[in-house]
Amino acid sequence: MEHLSVSVYRVPTDLPGGDATLTWNSTTLVLVELAAAGERGIGWTCGSAATAPVVEHELADLVVGKDAFGIPAANDRMSRAVRNTGRPGIAAGAVSAIDTALWDLKARLLGLPLVRLLGSARDKVAVYGSGGLTTYDDTQLEQQLRGWTEQGIDRVKIKIAESWGRQEARDLHRTRLARRTVGDAAELYVDANGGYTRKQAVRIAAVMADLGVIWLEEPVSSDDLAGLREVRDAVTADVAAGEYGYDLPYFARMAASGAVDCLQADVTRCGGITVWLRAAAVAEGLGLHISGHCAPHLHAHVAAAVPNTRHLEWFHDHVRIETMLFHGTLDPQGGTVTPGASGEPGHGLTLNRAAADCHRTA
Repeated sequence: MEHLSVSVYRVPTDLPGGDATLTWNSTTLVLVELAAAGERGIGWTCGSAATAPVVEHELADLVVGKDAFGIPAANDRMSRAVRNTGRPGIAAGAVSAIDTALWDLKARLLGLPLVRLLGSARDKVAVYGSGGLTTYDDTQLEQQLRGWTEQGIDRVKIKIAESWGRQEARDLHRTRLARRTVGDAAELYVDANGGYTRKQAVRIAAVMADLGVIWLEEPVSSDDLAGLREVRDAVTADVAAGEYGYDLPYFARMAASGAVDCLQADVTRCGGITVWLRAAAVAEGLGLHISGHCAPHLHAHVAAAVPNTRHLEWFHDHVRIETMLFHGTLDPQGGTVTPGASGEPGHGLTLNRAAADCHRTA
């Protein structure tokens, strides 16, 4: 490894963003670029600009000058180095961005699409349209849902549990509106972002079952494994969680607890592609599917490499940013993406520097 650089981009939302427990008006993307033998690999995480100093000052020396192909060793060095910094959160995002860039670089050095380097378990990966934020009015929600169905995406998800679960009537109204908009044939998912109490989630899920809701994401906090298990045992929808997993033991605990039907993992948080693959293996060993959380263009290749992938989250905010900042983005027409189809090496993305520089803050 010859060189590492890190940059920060802040992209405003197209509409005010919000879910059950948080609102936002921009997304910050921290990009890592690694160079070796004339090739350049890229990876990123979304979160805080404070991730960049962790990359530059605590982790860069652990990969620069080292074997570009020794990715598991690099991941282990980085994970150990941030023990006292605090592995979960910002440090995990930094490790994840570097790890993903390492995999992209290795594939480019070998002249292979990343999915071929990892080994393909499937050609196509299903996606679901994700957005439906609580800050959208009815017209905005309908327009977004129709945009996905017009692309042939027949799985869609909206946010519920607005204001920490204090707007149940609006949650149900928006779910009914979503069902009318997408029709009876589409799969309808909801995401409470941990905003409900246990029994509240069970009551709401019972009503939503009549609307054909088959995916209930984080009905209660993902830190409440007993609560997730209680809800899972009481509802017909599949219960999913895991997006806030920052290390492998987190996923092992969640999967083994019986709290979820589908394990979610986020390659930009969990420790990168290295740990995402391990989380998928943990899930498979317990008979569970895995789903890629957000950042769909970083998940596409690794999701195609494991047999128990259910789908990827085609999250509106991240798709918009990735399409804006990178060349080589994927087409979800028909409800699937085909990573590696272009034959481009690595994950197939290159930075659109002219567009990205308009949003660069560091």
